[in-house]
Order: sequence, then C-alpha cells, then structure tokens
Amino acid sequence: MANRTRKNRVPRRIWILLASFIVVAFLGVFLVRHIYNIQLKPVSNGQQTQIFTVESGATVKEIANQLEDHKLIKSAWALELYVHSKELGSKLQAGTYAFSPSDGTVSIVKTLTKGQVTTNLVTILPGRRIDQVRTDLINSGFAPDAVDAALLPDQYKDLPALAYKPASVDSLEGLLWPESFQKVASTEPSAIIRESLTITGNKLTPELQAAFAAHGLSTYQGLILASIVTQEVSKPSDQAQAAQVFLTRLKMGMMLGSDVTAYYGSVAAGKSPSLTYDSPYNTLKYVGLPPSPISNVTTGSLQTVAYPATTKWLYFVAGDDGTTHFSTNLKDHEALTEKYCKKLC
Repeated sequence: MANRTRKNRVPRRIWILLASFIVVAFLGVFLVRHIYNIQLKPVSNGQQTQIFTVESGATVKEIANQLEDHKLIKSAWALELYVHSKELGSKLQAGTYAFSPSDGTVSIVKTLTKGQVTTNLVTILPGRRIDQVRTDLINSGFAPDAVDAALLPDQYKDLPALAYKPASVDSLEGLLWPESFQKVASTEPSAIIRESLTITGNKLTPELQAAFAAHGLSTYQGLILASIVTQEVSKPSDQAQAAQVFLTRLKMGMMLGSDVTAYYGSVAAGKSPSLTYDSPYNTLKYVGLPPSPISNVTTGSLQTVAYPATTKWLYFVAGDDGTTHFSTNLKDHEALTEKYCKKLC
C-alpha cells in the first residue's frame, strides 16, 4: 500500500518545473505589460504642435503608423492594442487635429474619439496659384499688406526650396506646399509661408531630384511640369500618363500644347482666361516649359513626373465626364475630342 502511494505521488522536480514555468510566465506578462505601459507614454516633453489629419476611412493601423512616423507616439502597436482593448476602433473620427510629442497615446486616442478637431488652422490648398493663396490667407484673417510682404521671396533665401528658384523668377509660385498650419493670435503670415516652404524643401528629396535629372529636368523644371500635370488631370493613373506625354513632347521638341498654361498666362496678366493670349506661358504657341510653375503641386504629381507611365501616348483630352482619353496620333486625338469633349472643348 505504501509503495502504491509513493508511485502515484508527483515527483518533486515536476513541481519545481511547474512553479518555474508559472514564475517565468508571470514575469513575462509583467515585462510585456511594463513595456506596453512605457510605449503609451509621451514621446518627449516637446510642446511644438503638429497638424495631423485623419482621412475618412483610415484604419486604426494606418492612423497608428502615421502617428508613429510623425513621432507623435512611441509605438504604433501599442496604440493599436490600446484601441482594440478598449473597443474604440469604430469611434476614431476623421478630421484635422493639433498634437504634440508631449500628449501621449492615451490622450491622443481620447482626442480622436471625441473628434476634437483644431479650428485655428490656415490651409494652403493643392493646385492653387499664388494669387489664390494670397486670397486664402487674407480670408484666414491676415492683413493684406502683411500677406503681400510675406509673399516676397528674398526673406526665405536661407531655405533649401529657394535654392531651386532661378534668380529671374521673383515669385514663390509653385513653391508653397499645400498643408494646414496652426494659427494663433500672434502668428504672422510669414511664419505660415516659411513652414510651407520648409516642407517643400523636405519633399524635394535627392532621390526625386535624381529622377528629374534622368528626364533632363532640373528640380525647378520638375516642379513646373508637376504643376501642369496637377492642373491638367486629377486621377493619379492619368497623371502618370499625362506626365509621360509631356516628357515625350519635350524630348521631341514638340509644343506641350497645354491649355492650362495658356490660361495661366492670361490670368497672370490680368486678362480673362484665354487660349490665344500671347505670353511665355502659352505652350500652344511656344516650345518648351513655361518660365515658372502655374500652381503649387502635390506629392502625387511630383512622383508622376519623376516616375511617369511607360506608355507611348502623344496626345490626351479630358472628356466632359472627367475621364482622360489618350492617343498616339493626331487623327485619333481629334476623334476622341469630337466624341468625348463637346462641352469643355
């Protein structure tokens, strides 16, 4: 009987292993929890506000990754875990927010779920001419004289973006990056312009400049062509094909034939939009690129000029329904224009 009891008894080493496993598991959970809590804390004590936009339909993962990329949170995975553990995924609201590195993940999530968007914003919209940006700044509450002074280029010579502008061009046309900027009572319009130009300088990476150079374009010429593409078409895939058309025409010594450049030249001269007004911007009359951009640009339009489509189109027309139709010869182009562009053309 004593022997049978002894055989059924769990060996001591098993109890030791089991106890060790429990201790290790407990320490592991404690360590993971500790790391998780650290990752929820603020990135730093920095108080500098950043404008952060949550696009409609953005996933928790996309928002988390963008916040981490902007160095507004320590860890994307920690934010995702926090949101999912609190079942807040469906409560994050789209909008434009003002965050700083000192906020921390919990505070940022709270702001996102409440939709506490920032209202003191000045926005430079994409595809805007410099005169339109001027009007937008005045409508944002800045005095006209202050805006005019802020748009003078010479005061920003220390910024990389200005290094690409030829001395013969006395305007910031095309150099102002479209973005939302926070405004307080003491904010001067020159501060908004400086921030915008700084972003442009950051966007014009060495890789992008090298891609422009591979097409025979300077950085400024890349901006000019990107502005034309921005105005001509809006669909990304169409922009890539339109960029290919323009680059092909430049290499062939053929006129760009862009209506939007002709319109810009007439408007810049204080005239009504016209395809026949004679200006250096009228690429229906003159070969090559116009002397400056015709609006500001976007990341997408810059990318399409740097990395255009590999098609062989030579013509395109935007139809009345917004669809862009491409062709390789004038006969097909005229047929497509006749078929799809009755009102706009």
